[in-house]
Amino acid sequence: MDKQELAAFLRSRRERLRPEDVGLPSGTRRRTPGLRREEVAVLAHISTEYYVRLEQSRAPRPSAEVLAGIAGTLRLTDAESDHLFLLAGTARPRTGSLRRAVRPSILAVIERLPLTAAIVLAADFEVLAWNPLAAALMEDFALRDRAGRNLARLAFPVGGADHATEPPYGISDAAEFRHHVVMRLRTTLAEHPADDEVVALVDDLRAGNAEFARLWHRHDVQPAPMLTKTFHHPAVGAVTVDCDTLALTDADQFLVLYTAAPGSPDADALALLGMVGPRVRS
Repeated sequence: MDKQELAAFLRSRRERLRPEDVGLPSGTRRRTPGLRREEVAVLAHISTEYYVRLEQSRAPRPSAEVLAGIAGTLRLTDAESDHLFLLAGTARPRTGSLRRAVRPSILAVIERLPLTAAIVLAADFEVLAWNPLAAALMEDFALRDRAGRNLARLAFPVGGADHATEPPYGISDAAEFRHHVVMRLRTTLAEHPADDEVVALVDDLRAGNAEFARLWHRHDVQPAPMLTKTFHHPAVGAVTVDCDTLALTDADQFLVLYTAAPGSPDADALALLGMVGPRVRS
């Protein structure tokens, strides 16, 4: 919590508002611009003393509920609200659903990467977009419905012999990937508790897959980056690639790029896959 920056930010946002902006009479006896501190406190449903202490850099860390009330009272934009929560050292809860539409510019980028297998993932591991090389390396996602394109459901099939499940796409680090999925989903659920699809996904996997339930019970967070990955492809054999994940923070999506060093056997294998065409998963 950066108390001094938080105090300065609150004062600056309070002073830019006019009383009529929040439905209050302007009056004629105001000596300073903007709202009074007690007006902010009343509208935010907190005590005047506590709000004054916030602006004086003397208050303890405010809760998410208090910050949400202040953000609404001060008419903060989404970016300003994010900054407010950041300064307070308090995670901002997200109430909306995941965005599943991929920006046209991102779609254009992955189409312009002929030597790179690229996919775009939602925060719940649904594959939202892919390029031809990704379809060849992994599978033709166009043949799957939305549930079938979810890598979490692929990693943790519901029902059946969970431990006998084949690794997704023959990846060599299946155990690490499954652990990564669980940790990422825990963060996604915490950030989007009102997203019915995310809630249903986690509930389904917890109830229907013993391994997912075991890993979920560990409450692990902060997955380590997965820097390399080996796919075992039926047409070209083992292909080891660098795995780079770029966060599209404005959309809560992830661009995943699989590349191989130029001139390496793995690069040759990727090039061959580009000629073989989409892989069809049985």
